[in-house]
Amino acid sequence: MDTFTAPDGTRLALHRSGGGEPLVCLPGGPMQAAAYLGDLGGLSAHRLLLIPDLRGTGSSAIPADPATYRCDRQVPDVEALRERLQLERFDLLGHSAGASLALLYAVRHPARVRRLVLVNPSPRAVHLEITDLDRRRVAEERRGEPWFPEAFAALERVQTGQATPADGRALAPFIYGRWDAETQAYSAREAGQKNKVAAAAYNAEGAFDPDTVRTGLAGLAAPVLLVSGELDLQLPPKAAADYAGLFPQAELAMVPGGGHFSWLDDAEWLVQKVIGFLGTRSAAG
Repeated sequence: MDTFTAPDGTRLALHRSGGGEPLVCLPGGPMQAAAYLGDLGGLSAHRLLLIPDLRGTGSSAIPADPATYRCDRQVPDVEALRERLQLERFDLLGHSAGASLALLYAVRHPARVRRLVLVNPSPRAVHLEITDLDRRRVAEERRGEPWFPEAFAALERVQTGQATPADGRALAPFIYGRWDAETQAYSAREAGQKNKVAAAAYNAEGAFDPDTVRTGLAGLAAPVLLVSGELDLQLPPKAAADYAGLFPQAELAMVPGGGHFSWLDDAEWLVQKVIGFLGTRSAAG
């Protein structure tokens, strides 16, 4: 593990995996330790993955000012990482809420981003409208699963404002493309990997200016790969297509039967899709 220093002096951890051309990967959660990404289904066999623990998560230090957990205020951390790595331009990947941070960085520093990969991105930064009906339609596709009745009842309570403390756990199967021993264990580990205080602040008021973000993305020169899952409730297929339409150069790739963690659903598919998109380029090119 390596470290680098944020502009406010917070010491941040950096995990390296694999070899070859660098690919900076920003974790989601929001504010979950980078460990949950693993090596993104084997992507480290093709690229040098550089994955920071965002401030206050994993092995990174807790900042003096908790307001700096807000997504937009972490953009300087990404720039500090680029400077630490001495990369003029680089390929950038963000998962889920980490994709929001990647977008804000790309808007603020467009010349630094060579290619952008968004894996199951959160729609918050661009204020993409996703209705309860959109999510219910995706959920209905899982009606044949043994866990469906309990999970769907929890979804209905959440959507009608009648959620119970247990409903978060009951909804868990909808997050994954499959609900088996592996994904159940993966889900169980998540709670211990998150900084709940930081997560609450990440999307706080003022974090995003969707109009500014959309304007910036419309002029983004970097090609974009947006990966989502056919069964991802957080970004249903229609919304994923609308999201990709915000960029001048975007390829939309849907994981067949995939949920919110694409590398768990079909690791080989994801790796080949990402590597095919990124191609082979020099680290400074």
